[in-house]
Amino acid sequence: MIAIIDYGINNLESVRNALNKLVVQTVVTNKREMIQKADALILPGVGAAAMGMKNLKERKLDKIIINDVRKGKPILGICLGMQLLMSKSDEGDINCLGLIKGNVKKLSSEMKIPQIGWNQVCLTDSESALFTNIPDNSDFYFVHSYYCKPYDQNIVAGITKYGQEYCSILIKNNIVGVQFHLEKSGMSGSLLLKNIINYFTQLC
Repeated sequence: MIAIIDYGINNLESVRNALNKLVVQTVVTNKREMIQKADALILPGVGAAAMGMKNLKERKLDKIIINDVRKGKPILGICLGMQLLMSKSDEGDINCLGLIKGNVKKLSSEMKIPQIGWNQVCLTDSESALFTNIPDNSDFYFVHSYYCKPYDQNIVAGITKYGQEYCSILIKNNIVGVQFHLEKSGMSGSLLLKNIINYFTQLC
């Protein structure tokens, strides 16, 4: 079972619908005991990092997520959820979950912010099983003003250019983050989500 974490500012239904199409057992929850029982976690999210962390802490979900993931439970962070996996965000100058060492930075002021719409993702390892049937430079749907900058460039699995090049997919053992919205990215998003779920199943 996969727990989709409800912390008040998520795009929950679209994520759940995408998983339902893949016939994946899910539960949308903000209950700590359900999160602990789950085989894997999904942290979706839209909005500001400060509000996201505030909501996680108020619901006392931050420590549960950190502890479970550090013990090896798989997690997928989507959009804001990916950013909250990092150490710190410049958006509100806040500490995040700290599961991935690195910072969240604002996109280049030379471009229209937020970035809204389709953009290409250049895969750093297109032969990876996570990218089965997904061509390099496939288009995914983005809505964001900030991006993740991990310290370890070896975990960067996808790169997107919007005024600058930035990490749009990261993979570190049981942690996967995507800056775009898988659930709104058509066939490419559905295929990548399926591959991620298969990867998580192998880890569990």
